[in-house]
Amino acid sequence: MRRIRYGVALTTACSALLLAGCGSSSMDSASRESSGAASAPAVAQNLDNQARQPQSKDGLVSNVNLTQQDRQVIYTGALTVRAKQVTAAAQQAKQIVTSAGGYLSKEETNSAGDTEDTATLEFKIPPDKYNEVLGRLGKDLGKQLSMNQGTQDVTMQVADVNSRLKSAQQSLESLRTLLKKADTVGQVLQVEREISSREADLESLQAQQKQLATQVAMATVTLRLVGPVAVVEDPSDEPAGFLGGLKAGWQALVSFAKVSVTVLGAVLPWLVASLPLVALVIYLARRDRGRRPRTPMPPPGPQPGGPDPEAA
Repeated sequence: MRRIRYGVALTTACSALLLAGCGSSSMDSASRESSGAASAPAVAQNLDNQARQPQSKDGLVSNVNLTQQDRQVIYTGALTVRAKQVTAAAQQAKQIVTSAGGYLSKEETNSAGDTEDTATLEFKIPPDKYNEVLGRLGKDLGKQLSMNQGTQDVTMQVADVNSRLKSAQQSLESLRTLLKKADTVGQVLQVEREISSREADLESLQAQQKQLATQVAMATVTLRLVGPVAVVEDPSDEPAGFLGGLKAGWQALVSFAKVSVTVLGAVLPWLVASLPLVALVIYLARRDRGRRPRTPMPPPGPQPGGPDPEAA
């Protein structure tokens, strides 16, 4: 009987312990769930912030936000305009570009008469004034015949050059530090050779960086001005083969004829002015020749080997 009572008591105690453990476990789980639910918005916000940050190719998060202003773009344009007076149009084009903060970098003119003159001008223009200046050059100078525009995004190229330049500078500083610690003449010579090579690479990278910066900082516009009757041809429309050679030969012949006529026109006034002097010299020469005494002709003598007249 006692054994039964002890068994019942032991069973009751074990049940109580199990119920207490289950209750505490449920409470712990509830507390963990509540804390997890409370921190979920913060975790989501953190993940969203991380997703908004740009990442590099190797997965490293970069602190630089790439915006439209950070793009490095090279703008180029070319247009042909037919003007009434090429010289006046060229001067007006220079004023338009100068007022926009640009400048003339190259100029080539060909004077073949007021109606056949041509001029090629290359301008450097601030990118923010590029479209405005290009529009004014095509409208204010005369009749626009053609226009070509192009852009080149060199953002990655600029970033690559800058990164390589920074690495080259750091490497050069390390080599210079190593040079101070060199013990033997062989080590000194080897480090100096390496420094010379790295300095050459550094100068090349600096030149590339400067060139890219110049091209990005100013847009390039090439303006071709032609006179009212100047022939304008697209190189892609020129015939090839026999017809192309025939056309080139005819143009060369026409150019030669123009040059010959120009030279003749320059020499003709001198010929006209010297004609009276030449006529006077010829007249005096003839008159002097008429006044000279004539030498008498010798009498006819016996012909050698002929009969003697006295003997006859």
